[in-house]
Amino acid sequence: MFTGIVEELGTVAGLEDQASENGDRACRLTIAAATVLDDVALGDSIAVNGCCLTVATLGDGTWTADVMQETLDRTSLAGVQPGDRVNLERAVTPQTRLGGHIVQGHVDGVGTILARTPSEHWELVAVSLPEGLARYVVEKGSIAVDGVSLTVVEVRDDALTVSLIPETLARTTLGGRAVGDRVNLEVDILAKHVERLLESTPLPRDASGGAMRDTDNTEDTEARS
Repeated sequence: MFTGIVEELGTVAGLEDQASENGDRACRLTIAAATVLDDVALGDSIAVNGCCLTVATLGDGTWTADVMQETLDRTSLAGVQPGDRVNLERAVTPQTRLGGHIVQGHVDGVGTILARTPSEHWELVAVSLPEGLARYVVEKGSIAVDGVSLTVVEVRDDALTVSLIPETLARTTLGGRAVGDRVNLEVDILAKHVERLLESTPLPRDASGGAMRDTDNTEDTEARS
């Protein structure tokens, strides 16, 4: 579990492709970092551009993670190269301030930077939304873009906009993303849970099998009429 508050910018130090006999692709990703290695142990989780990865090995100022086919297929990590900068965040602890929102590190889709509009105090960035994700996004709600917790300014069926303050521009990869670049998107998990509950919860039925009405509301309606 993460909060979407990036702790540092790491650097991709190595990328080793690993192919299995059945044709599945994987890779071992080596990342140079400092802050996130302070108290990390093997098996811990670190979010890389919003993707939850497991620490496989630790070196002198580096750590590695194995990235499986599923992650490569569903996230922008498939396109990283040595030298690329990446957003890093350690998993939260019970004492961590929840400065952003609840982020799982499970990417829902990959969007594309559509436009950047600078202003004196912030920069408005438009990002495309993959089909099916817009229903989970609301104005003034939260979304994780490359692992950064952001507030939605506007949302359409196929895109959203966010405002990036100077701190976000300076401390995350979003400051250097250009139009056409791909970014990982994770919508608010609470929205997905609510949708699932509404889909799977049937209306109460009466003895005849019909949907039950709210008796109190019915009586009130009849009395008013």
